[in-house]
Amino acid sequence: MTKEIKVALIDKAPNRTDYVRHFNNEFEFDHFHLCSNPEIKKVLKRDVDIEIDLDAYDWVILVGSEALQQFTPERSITEHSGRLIDDKFLPVINPAMLAFRPEARRTWEDSLKNILGYVSGELIPVDISTESFYGIDNKEEAIEWINKALNAPTSYISCDTETTGLYPRDGHILGLSLAYCRDHAVYILTDVVDEEVEVLLQKLFTKKITVFHNAKFDLAMLEYHFNFEFPRIEDTMLMHYMLNENPGTHGLKQLALKHTKYGNYEQDLHNYIADYCKRNGVLKSQFTWESIPFDVMQVYAAMDAAVTFELYELMLEALNKNPKLVKVYKDILVPGMLFLKDCQDNGVPFDRRRLEEAQNLMEKEIQEAIDKLYSFKEVKMFEQAQGKEFNPNSTVQLRSLLFDAIGLQPTGKLTGTGANSTDAEVLGQLAEQHPVPNLILDIRQKSKIKNTYLDKIIPQLDRDSRLRTNFNIHSTTSGRLSSSGKLNMQQIPRDNPIVKGCIKAKEGNQIVAMDLTTAEVYVAAALSGDKNLSEVFKSGGNFHSSIAKLVFRLPCEVDEVAELYTFERQAAKAVTFGIMYGAGPNKISQQVTKDSGSNFSVQDAQRVISQYFDQFSRLKHWLEEQKEFIEANAYLYSTFGRKRRLENVRSADKGIASHEVRSGINFLVQSVSSDMNLLAAIDMNNYIKENGLKSRIFALVHDSILAECPHHEIDAYSKKLTEFVQMDRGVYINGAPVGCDYDVGEDYSFGKYTKLYG
Repeated sequence: MTKEIKVALIDKAPNRTDYVRHFNNEFEFDHFHLCSNPEIKKVLKRDVDIEIDLDAYDWVILVGSEALQQFTPERSITEHSGRLIDDKFLPVINPAMLAFRPEARRTWEDSLKNILGYVSGELIPVDISTESFYGIDNKEEAIEWINKALNAPTSYISCDTETTGLYPRDGHILGLSLAYCRDHAVYILTDVVDEEVEVLLQKLFTKKITVFHNAKFDLAMLEYHFNFEFPRIEDTMLMHYMLNENPGTHGLKQLALKHTKYGNYEQDLHNYIADYCKRNGVLKSQFTWESIPFDVMQVYAAMDAAVTFELYELMLEALNKNPKLVKVYKDILVPGMLFLKDCQDNGVPFDRRRLEEAQNLMEKEIQEAIDKLYSFKEVKMFEQAQGKEFNPNSTVQLRSLLFDAIGLQPTGKLTGTGANSTDAEVLGQLAEQHPVPNLILDIRQKSKIKNTYLDKIIPQLDRDSRLRTNFNIHSTTSGRLSSSGKLNMQQIPRDNPIVKGCIKAKEGNQIVAMDLTTAEVYVAAALSGDKNLSEVFKSGGNFHSSIAKLVFRLPCEVDEVAELYTFERQAAKAVTFGIMYGAGPNKISQQVTKDSGSNFSVQDAQRVISQYFDQFSRLKHWLEEQKEFIEANAYLYSTFGRKRRLENVRSADKGIASHEVRSGINFLVQSVSSDMNLLAAIDMNNYIKENGLKSRIFALVHDSILAECPHHEIDAYSKKLTEFVQMDRGVYINGAPVGCDYDVGEDYSFGKYTKLYG
């Protein structure tokens, strides 16, 4: 007799969602709610009043993140939607969101398929054993396995590393995971990799295509510690990025959950780590992989290679269906990844002595600001009334000081909870009423510089006084690079030169920074074919002054605009950048008012926008064409072939839909200008290596390429880089290549540090 399958469904609270319809009436289920109150917005522990006997059910469907977090240790509903947890729980995104977030439909459909599969018995959890996935801890077995891999019919192998650190100089490699076929992989301890094994491994890497997941990391480790060479590589992380550019979806574990039968194969390993930390009183942040015994590690480490192998076959098939994406992957992403690996290895040059000097300077300035703050009787009286020291970083205390103790008039800007805001913008406005807000702002900014940058950089410097951090090619939907790790180079403060001043070339060298000028507007002019806008670039005068003269029909020469018509120039600048990002009259009104300090009404903004498009009608037409295409197709391709999927343009929420259109147009100009810069940097880096130059590119920051160059190479480096930047790559205005501005100096502040601090 077939056992009756019992299913429970648990969601947040009573609602109108028709789950029977969404699950196609394929099975019956008992419906439960975490909270019986239908008005609840966010379910807290005190709100949970569910009564359910979990043992009475074969399967429990958990709808939404709150249900997931109540019954499992997992946090992300998107990652685990449709994936089995603890042999019972089947999490799934809330289908009610599909009307507002159409991009989630694919996740819902895949999840539904899996849930129906488990309930019907068609899907069975995979048993991962040491028979197929195991470790090798002796030389003889390692040699035997490598020889089998060398003779295997597949032209590719997958490879992964287990390490004790995130950077080559911070740790060592514990072992290599390898696979040459599906459903089989090994984990080879590096303890058995002697010269003979190393030669064999190099033979394997030379003969086969080596597939990594996040190749930049593994290549850096293997090249640094073993000097391995990899003539042909593939990267499943970058492949997936081409197939789905949304951030946060490219990790190996997420993709294993979504695309393979292995699911959350590391769950037992993470349980071991959690138990180890609890037993030994170790914080999870301090736990190292060295603490995991070989017999525990072997299966899960080997699985990394097995999953990578399987993903490669899946991703390759999907990618090959779209030649445009293949071209971007091969021509931009893989070369870009290899360049960024070199860039990271070059390291950001810091002056340790100046860093220590900057620490002391910041500490002194912070103390001076604090002393000045306490010169106000309102602050002293506030502390006395509170009975504790005033903390400038406490929004509760600050709100009470400013609005209650001092009696300032709130700006009207509120936080998400409805309280009066005390953010940087508000403090700047409140400074017009009293000096204290400006002092608070000063203390906050300088404390952040000291705590976030100066204090953290020094202990992370390598012996050569360089800091090696991460640059990512796969983290943004636009294709722009990002930075993370030891230092986010994209977020170094612009308004204070102290951190930039500590990035200093070694003796005999200079810092050389190349900036693209108005690159995104240049791209828009080239793509739209707007003759008037192109003529502005061809004229060679100040760009924003030229725009202002045309739009406002100013009776002066271009070089006189900045002095005689400052407001008009500011307005033209705001409109130029605003329309590139879909800003309307309201936004442009606010921006010009803020930048100029003079009122610029919505009507004024509307009038200027109209005048602007009178001059640049083809640009307007092009923008409208892109909007129509996005609304009709829910995707776009960049000139270089990147695809931006924009499914939320079909959202029932007009705000979400219009934001999606703006994102698409942003993508068209941002991705192209970013790729132009990246391709130039790749070409320059290859030229440096091929010609034996000593110059080293160490960072790409926004539209800048930063390098450290010997004095005698600066001219040659700058000339060659300009050639690469201005090369016609299909986005080009005849007679007016994109502009390149150069700054050269001993440090990245280019003299501002010395001017300010001596």
